Formats: sequence, C-alpha cells, structure tokens
Amino acid sequence: MKVLIKNGYIVDPSQGIDGVGEILIEEGKIKEVREHRSGGRRDKAEGLLLEEEFKVIDATGLYVFPGLVDMHVHLREPGFEYKETIKTGTLAAVRGGFTSLCCMPNTKPVNDNETVTEFILRKAYAEGACYVFPIGAITKGQRGEELAEMGMMYEAGCVAFSDDGMPVMNSLLMRRALEYSKRFGVPIISHAEDINLSAGGVMNEGMVSLSLGLRGIPAEAEVVMIKRDIELARLTGGRLHIAHVSTAEGVRAVRDAKKEGLPVTAETCPHYFTLTEDAVRGYKTKAKVNPPLRTDKDIEAIKEGLSDGTIDVIATDHAPHHRDEKICEFDRAAFGISGIETALSLGLTLVRDGVLSLPGLVEKMSLNPARILNIRKGTLKVGEDADITIIDLNKKWKVEPERFASKGKNTPFEGFILEGLPVITICKGKIYERDN
Repeated sequence: MKVLIKNGYIVDPSQGIDGVGEILIEEGKIKEVREHRSGGRRDKAEGLLLEEEFKVIDATGLYVFPGLVDMHVHLREPGFEYKETIKTGTLAAVRGGFTSLCCMPNTKPVNDNETVTEFILRKAYAEGACYVFPIGAITKGQRGEELAEMGMMYEAGCVAFSDDGMPVMNSLLMRRALEYSKRFGVPIISHAEDINLSAGGVMNEGMVSLSLGLRGIPAEAEVVMIKRDIELARLTGGRLHIAHVSTAEGVRAVRDAKKEGLPVTAETCPHYFTLTEDAVRGYKTKAKVNPPLRTDKDIEAIKEGLSDGTIDVIATDHAPHHRDEKICEFDRAAFGISGIETALSLGLTLVRDGVLSLPGLVEKMSLNPARILNIRKGTLKVGEDADITIIDLNKKWKVEPERFASKGKNTPFEGFILEGLPVITICKGKIYERDN
C-alpha cells in the first residue's frame, strides 16, 4: 500500500512536529514526513512524490496523530467471548482511533502462562484490526498466592504484568514481582485497592451512597495501596505503574513519589475526569465502575495531575459486559465501562478546557504509554509502522451504543453530544473510515 496524506495538521511530540505537512506511507511503514515550510500549501514541484503514484488522503482541516496506544483494555478472549472478542475489541479500537492495545490477563483461563499469551498473539495476528500486546498475570490464576511464570510469559510476548481486577494483597509477593520485573525491564501495573476496605462496596463512599442506601468504597482503599506499592518500589527499584487513579490523595502520593525520583508512573481514565458519583443516581448501573466515580474535588486533582505531568497516561480501562450483566440490581451489576470508542473525544475536552495542549494529549494517549511499555509505537518517525489517526476536531457526534463495534454497549455517556471524531485510522496496512 502506498498512501500520501497531504495538508493535514501533524502533531507528533516524539519529533516535535506541530504543523501542516505531508506523510508518505509505503508497505505499511512511514516513508517520509515533511512540514510545510511556509505554513501554507506547498508547491507541487516540491512534493514528496507524484500524487498519482499513491492513494491520496486530503487531510485539509484535519489533524494527524500517531496511532493511539491504550495500555489498559479487557478483550475478554479467551473465555468470555460473549462479552468481547479480540476481533470485536480491535475493531472498536480502530473506530476510536487506537492502533495498539494492551490487554489485561483476567481471561479464562487467566493469562498466567506462555500458552495463553501465545494464543492471544496468534488470534490477534489472524483477526485483529490493530496490534495487541498481552499483559501477563503477576500471580497464578490471579489468586495472589504464588508468582506466575513471568520470565516465560515475557519471552512469549508479554510487555507488563498485572493482576488487574484483583489486587496483590500480599506485600511480599508484590515485592518479588517488582524485583523480577527488573530483569526484563517491564513495569508492574498495580490495581491499587485494599479489598478489606472496599469489601462489599459498589460505589464511592459519601453522601450519595448514603442517600441511595448503597455500600460505599472509601477513597482510602485506593490510597493505602498506592502508598504501599510506592514503598515497595522504593525498596526494590522496580518499575511501578499505578492503574486507573481516581482519587485526589492518590494523585498526591504519585506526585510525591516522582519528586523523589522513584520509578513510578500512573494513568487515569476519561470517566475519572468527566463524571462524578452523581452519575450513579437513579441506580444507573452503566456508571458502576471499579474504582468508582468520585467527587468534583477528585476530578480537579486528576486534571491538575494530568496538567503537571504527575499522571503520565490516559487509558480507557475498556471493560465490555453483556447487557444482562448491567440490566439488574445495582449490587449485582458488573463493574466496568465500555470506553474505547469515546475516549479520544472525552480526552479532547481537556484541550478545550486548557488542561492539556494538543501535543500534551497525544503524549498521554500515544507516546507515553508506548515509552512506559517499551514498544515501538506512538510515533510518526520514518521507518516505523504507519499507525496513524486522523481527527476532525470540530465534528460533533452523538454517543449511540448500538452503533459501537464493541460487543459492550455499557457506557454512561449514552446520548452525550461529543466534539472531535477520529475519521480515519490507518493500521496494519489498512485504512478504516468512520462517519460517526
């Protein structure tokens, strides 16, 4: 495939590119990138190659990003294909502008050995619309009792390790995981939750939970474990990544760790800087997520953490569920939001609000996750894979879950009018177009 993207506004923080230009693609690789010298249209004689040799995408008025990288998704396969498959999850990804996904290990069987890792990679190679990088379990069966075969999973292709969904309560095991991870140069991703404090909770603990008669999850359930894992990172020197930060005190703990120079990074998700616990009122199960939606104070702290660099990554924690797992009593409903097709549009609200610059948003959603995981993504450098997202920043669209490519229709943003749409995604040599 030969493609020429012309007249698009290119934003690539990895190279400091921030202006109108052209990109040439040959055989699925970036062949050349040029910014316009004068800021206007280039003379055809100065063109990279004759346009007739290429499929031409005129990106006038559009923005061109490196393909987005989501370091926290649940693809459900193997074992829970009724919720999502690698095929449907990756189709949802390219529809949302993502070209690389890192899938969590809470499948059935759990991805705690090289056989499951290899299955995921083979399936992704055969059926995936985008690239898939497996994350292996820290402990066997995610039971928190015995370390999994991290070395063998790393050799098979895992790029990080996490028991996401099931925190590692045993501090000695978490210490050993951080020590082992140093051998492979990969992060340990912490699901920071003290299950003794959160036991039985279904939403944030506060006045809203009290008024609804629902058992709450205190912010301290997250904060206590973040602080414990930071201390273990200090002890071991292992690379620690904190998943889905949702609390003001959690942001503060990560900030303090970074000021000390500890090897700690962190992520948050769009629902944690756009929605509060009030979204649960009316017992709306689509807003039930773990960690839970918090307060306005927490949202402000998360935005501050994104702005000052405390929070490195915006991930989706895409957690698709079957409709029957959400259409039930609140206490029984599954935790999770199907978020991969709305994440970029929600992230753009941070740009409009002045929290992040456009290059800053690209860093959070593309470059930084690639760097943390040490994968060759998140860039438009010559010679790298042509993973590209083209966005219409002014396109308004209505969130209609029935149109999602994901099997998971569980979103609290149903009916929202969002602004900014990934209209074209290029990945693995294919061009995917989206009208809304």
